[in-house]
Amino acid sequence: MAGLVLPPESRMDTRISPIRPRLKSLREAMAQAGVQALLIPSSDPHLSEYLPERWQARQWFSGFSGSMGTLVVTADDARLFADSRYWDQAERELAGSGIALEKIPTGTAVAHVDWLAAHVGAGGSVAVDGQVLGLAAAQALQAALEKAGASLRTDLDLVDACWSERPGLPSAPVYEHRPPEASTPRSAKLAALRESMARHGATHHVVSSVDDVAWITNLRGSDVSHNPVFLGHLLVDGMKATLFVGAGKVDAALAATLADDGVQLAPYAEAAQALAALPEGSVLLLDPRRVTHGLRQAVPARVRVVEATNPSTLAKSRKTEAEAAQVRLAMIEDGIAMCEFYAAFEASLARGEAWDELKVDERLSAERARRPGFVGTSFATIAGFNANGALPHYRATPEAFARIAGDGLLLIDSGGQYLGGTTDITRVWPIGQPSAAMRRDCTRVLQGTIALSRTRFPRGTPAPMLDAIARAPLWQHGLDYGHGTGHGVGYFLNVHEGPQSISRTVPTPEMAMEAGMITSIEPGLYRSGQWGVRIENLVLNVAAGSGVDGGFGEYLDFETLTLCPIDTRCIEPALMRADERAWLDAYHATVRERLAPHLQGAALAWLRERTQPLG
Repeated sequence: MAGLVLPPESRMDTRISPIRPRLKSLREAMAQAGVQALLIPSSDPHLSEYLPERWQARQWFSGFSGSMGTLVVTADDARLFADSRYWDQAERELAGSGIALEKIPTGTAVAHVDWLAAHVGAGGSVAVDGQVLGLAAAQALQAALEKAGASLRTDLDLVDACWSERPGLPSAPVYEHRPPEASTPRSAKLAALRESMARHGATHHVVSSVDDVAWITNLRGSDVSHNPVFLGHLLVDGMKATLFVGAGKVDAALAATLADDGVQLAPYAEAAQALAALPEGSVLLLDPRRVTHGLRQAVPARVRVVEATNPSTLAKSRKTEAEAAQVRLAMIEDGIAMCEFYAAFEASLARGEAWDELKVDERLSAERARRPGFVGTSFATIAGFNANGALPHYRATPEAFARIAGDGLLLIDSGGQYLGGTTDITRVWPIGQPSAAMRRDCTRVLQGTIALSRTRFPRGTPAPMLDAIARAPLWQHGLDYGHGTGHGVGYFLNVHEGPQSISRTVPTPEMAMEAGMITSIEPGLYRSGQWGVRIENLVLNVAAGSGVDGGFGEYLDFETLTLCPIDTRCIEPALMRADERAWLDAYHATVRERLAPHLQGAALAWLRERTQPLG
């Protein structure tokens, strides 16, 4: 690992590691409760991807800091289930902890379910806090355990009993997302939601996913790092909506504004009680993949439950024309920040000044912070030089980072939260003289990005069906990557948003591609211990008219939204077809046209240099 700075004190010493005593306390609690295994998912009461500190139990009890993973503990064993994005990181962070890594193919794999069913045994029981276990996940786990003669207990929170000094609930204030960025009033969103409820025959609808709650109410917060959301549940009926949120988080003026739209406030902890109090004859709509088992258990038998995808999940994925216009403006601001940063970065390197991965993160984030409408980063910046770039979810820390010197590739994956949109971009930059092998890898990945970006496809195509298009240029040479090709992106919301997912997953009807969806295109290639390549743009689904003679339905194109040069010094143009080179030249012309009026001096000169046609 070139230039790695890893002080001896950062290596886990099994004599002083806190993980083993933490596991010991869990096992003592398990024995006292009479359970044979404990499951700790990466989850909270809202099934969020990124978690407030209070619910980062999997990290606290394992030492693994990746954003996804599942910990299973038994009396004499402990396993961390993680997908290929985290294998190198997990092996490093689990060393000496007594926890073994179970490598799974994807983040959606449920290998821990099969493992528990095979190892607990007939008559045994598995405990998991039902308040953080998804309803659909609970149903699958319970079915597997019952088949093996074991049982599931969801009434125990052994984590809380064993987690000393556990953080409390976040207390940051909730604020309103206002026009012009918030172009659809919450009253209109609630009216549309009630129409969807009526189609399902529902009198009530409970929403727990924090980005859905934020989108419906046009409210934002900062309870979760990098995502402008807040902890809350929403219960909607035909006349009113009740927002269950922490005390003091909504000030009096905003509470009055919400009341004018029929939204009343209630204590965060009372959501389950409100469900338990639903009157006889009620019909409750809920999403089993976005509601916890614990919350579902609060619903009384007198209430009929309808399980379906949250209507808001589908609605918020389809950005309006007004929102798309705001996103394009946000992309200009983001592009300006990147041009300013990269121009200064390259000039500094040319002067021989010292750089490392941490400094890249600090300086790039500072440039974004100068832009109008910037609120924060959309995820923790990934700046990985050479071998560190081969770790898809790498993050430099003060304890372990690389200096940027010599020859190689620097992968930077970063993004911003703006009032008018959320950005996410990955670029690879040459440091010194990249090798011919590095340039070949960059070219193959770029060809994958281009192939999918140029694709026209029928409206309603399941997003996973598009995944192979980006992989084909790599497959042709026996290459591949272990993560998905693309994820949905929110509108000043979560950087990872459904329902669409361009990945190797089983398609569901809700994954149909529709106009207005924003998705990433990010093929990659990772050579462990050497370098990594990923080229990522965000794209918008736009109407492309009808098929031949109008007899083959409606079609969609991708409009590339991201505005930043793709460094041609990292590629080998001779390996590209004429149409691929033409696409890259046209993209660079668009980037130059849209950003040049907003730049001057060194940043403008850098933009012009980096967007020159291949010729």
